[in-house]
Amino acid sequence: MKIVSDKDNLQVLYEDNHIIVVNKRVGDIVQGDKTGDKPLSDVVKEYIKQKHDKPGNVYLGVVHRLDRPTTGIVLFAKTSKALSRLNDLFKNRETQKTYWAIVKNRPEKDSDTLVHYLKRNEKSNTSRAHIKEVPNSKMASLDYTIIKALDNYYALEINLHTGRHHQIRSQLSAIGSPIKGDLKYGFDRSNQDGGIHLHARKLKLIHPVTKDLLSITAPVPDDRIWKSV
Repeated sequence: MKIVSDKDNLQVLYEDNHIIVVNKRVGDIVQGDKTGDKPLSDVVKEYIKQKHDKPGNVYLGVVHRLDRPTTGIVLFAKTSKALSRLNDLFKNRETQKTYWAIVKNRPEKDSDTLVHYLKRNEKSNTSRAHIKEVPNSKMASLDYTIIKALDNYYALEINLHTGRHHQIRSQLSAIGSPIKGDLKYGFDRSNQDGGIHLHARKLKLIHPVTKDLLSITAPVPDDRIWKSV
């Protein structure tokens, strides 16, 4: 898809008066946290202020997040009306999110639906996938398909049915196929850039204001393995 802007390393995939969609890089945090690192939301605000020569504060609503080591599509609201409607769309699962992942160990099946019960550990900031329901767990469901066999790796396409903490990472790890670079979930070594090979590839949704169907695709990061998918 046509990239709207790629200024100062901020890759804008789509923008109108109501929303802005960017391609998150490895290491970016979507919203400010205890690290004190500059969040992506502030970078996007500065971009909007500069591009549209806006005086005063710029409004930007955070609709959803991606893990820091993950790349791909992040959607922000530029108006409070859009934020409220987008929150409802995400809450009611009226969006379609597709991810790509690179794994070393081939899953047993070429495609499958995975259902687990995830229990979050706040201390270690991880979620453990259980086959059966355990106390304080939440049901998690996704489907995956192997889209390409690479040299030493496999590329998977994943569609989420639920949106749980570290869902894709923990569920793929539970079937013996941890994501490349994901030390937290059992991969044997880290990636050089500190990221993992999980990419929020596509987002489909009804525009919160115009009601048009939007389908947005994020180019993969510029590395040898992603480029071979």
